[in-house]
Amino acid sequence: MRGKAYRPAIWLLLAAALLALPVGANGEMYVEAYLGGNFAASESFNFGASPSNTLTFNVRVPGRFDPAVVGGLKIGTWFVKEGFLGFNYPGWMKYLGFYLDFSYHRLNLRHQRASYRETFLGVNNRGVLNFSSEGTAATLAFMFAGRYGFFPDSEVPFGRLQPYLAVGPALLFTTQQPRFNFVRFTGPFLTDDQDLDSEANVTLALAVEAGLRYMALKNVSLDLSFKYRYAEPSYTYNLSAGGNNFFIAPHSVTLSQTLHLFSVQLGAAYHF
Repeated sequence: MRGKAYRPAIWLLLAAALLALPVGANGEMYVEAYLGGNFAASESFNFGASPSNTLTFNVRVPGRFDPAVVGGLKIGTWFVKEGFLGFNYPGWMKYLGFYLDFSYHRLNLRHQRASYRETFLGVNNRGVLNFSSEGTAATLAFMFAGRYGFFPDSEVPFGRLQPYLAVGPALLFTTQQPRFNFVRFTGPFLTDDQDLDSEANVTLALAVEAGLRYMALKNVSLDLSFKYRYAEPSYTYNLSAGGNNFFIAPHSVTLSQTLHLFSVQLGAAYHF
């Protein structure tokens, strides 16, 4: 399916970004793996087609998502004097940092009842259908962070407990493969149930994260965080006439969404 075509590009982009970060000795760089749960807020969206000047078809879907397991990887640094890029940063910059965050999870729309309207020559026909969609979401976020330290000691002078807040732009790679069947319809141009191909989308997103990091050892930390992402992906499905298509003429169907993604994750990091 075409929706899988973008996956190698994700890993190439991530690898290139990671190689661009030089390694400094004792520069408070870290690598973290995490696992958690993702939840998407319900947001109704339109799913429609206009195959001719006289005929339109529009579905209004409630937009209820299934929860999903999310996994990811972070690599980052704090701007301390010890040597990221070899700079002698001023002391106050130890409170600031940057990290790359790559995550992946399913983005399935659960089975839900949706209403549609078909308009032909100014006459409206209404009906009901069952809608669902299998989807995925991969995010590469570029996060600018601030932190503060509590409970300093000789092993961790900045502080064992480090709350932080981060914000930044992200690239959100998503796919959706809609399926629906008609429960009740009155229009003469609807023919059969639909199982569409998977389509992919890449869009800019906003990412915000708040977390609490605990330095269990000098080089090992545990990280509990809450993340929010916002994006507006859109997918276009080109369909030919006849067969199982719901119009007798060639047309395209567009699915437009507004995503509010929330996740809670627990991670473990190694610092070097």
